[in-house]
Amino acid sequence: MNLSISPIATLRGRLRPPSDKSLTHRAYMFAAIADGSSVVTHPLRGEDCESTLKCLAAMGLRYEWLSPDQIRLTPAAEWNAPDGPLDCGNSGTTMRLMSGLIASRPIEATMIGDTSLSRRPMKRIVDPLRLMGAEIEGDKPPLHINGTSLHAIDYESPVASAQIKSCVLLAGLRATGVTSVREPSLSRDHTERMLTACGVTVETDFSDGFVHRVAGGQRLNGFEFTVPADISSAAFFMVAAAILPQGGLTLQDLSINPTRTGILDVFRQCGIGVEELNPRQELGEPVADVDIRPASFLKPFEIKGALVPRLIDEIPVLAVLATQCNGISTIRDARELRVKESDRIELVADGLRAMGATVETFDDGLAIHGPCKLTATKIEALGDHRIAMAFAVAGLIANGRTEIEGAESIGTSYPGFERDLESLSIL
Repeated sequence: MNLSISPIATLRGRLRPPSDKSLTHRAYMFAAIADGSSVVTHPLRGEDCESTLKCLAAMGLRYEWLSPDQIRLTPAAEWNAPDGPLDCGNSGTTMRLMSGLIASRPIEATMIGDTSLSRRPMKRIVDPLRLMGAEIEGDKPPLHINGTSLHAIDYESPVASAQIKSCVLLAGLRATGVTSVREPSLSRDHTERMLTACGVTVETDFSDGFVHRVAGGQRLNGFEFTVPADISSAAFFMVAAAILPQGGLTLQDLSINPTRTGILDVFRQCGIGVEELNPRQELGEPVADVDIRPASFLKPFEIKGALVPRLIDEIPVLAVLATQCNGISTIRDARELRVKESDRIELVADGLRAMGATVETFDDGLAIHGPCKLTATKIEALGDHRIAMAFAVAGLIANGRTEIEGAESIGTSYPGFERDLESLSIL
């Protein structure tokens, strides 16, 4: 599917973005290991989360849609081996987190994915699971897991990754002893927050690095959870509102977990107006409405170090923002972008150069010169939803009609993207 984008005058209005993908994945998985039924309201109905739900159902989770926006999930007393391969689709979160759950149970399963997922590295979660005693074949998909009894480890992760941390901690819930994960910086903490809200004791120790611990044998309580809106999906509209004249946007029910709000820090670096309203909590997760107002002069920004894991998925669209900043914006320490659904560093650089921007690339990031008047071109998203949406935002300020090939990938995280863009656009 191709997506055609023409320039608009501005973008303005109110938007409740799609529900958070990371939180929906975890809600389904935690419901599958909880004591008793759970009810999840406003789960993301995108392809990635549907992959998680189908995989869990294949191992015994029962679910019932109470309405189009609410689902009741009832765990099996014991997980059963699936009849066939567990198809994770394009979802790395499904494969990496669920590996920890399967490896710690007496079942056998093979996890597969689409062409993109089959290229992505799984050794980063397979290695610690093997150290815990897991029997796993494969360092890339397909993974064949023969679940067994695990023992606790003290694991030092080479990178700050919520997927690595979550996989090991979830495996640790059924391991003997206390499992700990040490990170070089703090990654997303959804797993720790949600487990705690479900009655699990998760110890954190930041006195010497970033350490998280769980004791084996703990059980989760069933829960009710209204999934907040996803800041990673909202980011595309936030940047659009910030770079278009007289733009303005209010985002409703937005997750403002501090491990995810790096984009707000970048906006403040640039001088973009950000205001958080009506703060509240959902299953340990902070939520608010957020106002975005453009600045008359956009200052360049710098992303590096501990800021990177707080906005790793937003970097493609922040690169578009950089083309409109006055000076050189730099992104470093983001080597992880090269092993996402695509090599996002090269795809972003190639696309922006084709639109007329000056971009330097490094092994771990980019330097983008601005401000630059962009010119429309044809973009090949290569099956990467965030690349497709980032260049849709670029197309809103480019001269001419921007054509994005491979835009069907947007459905993995934001099925209503084109509809929402049309509703907020002022021509």
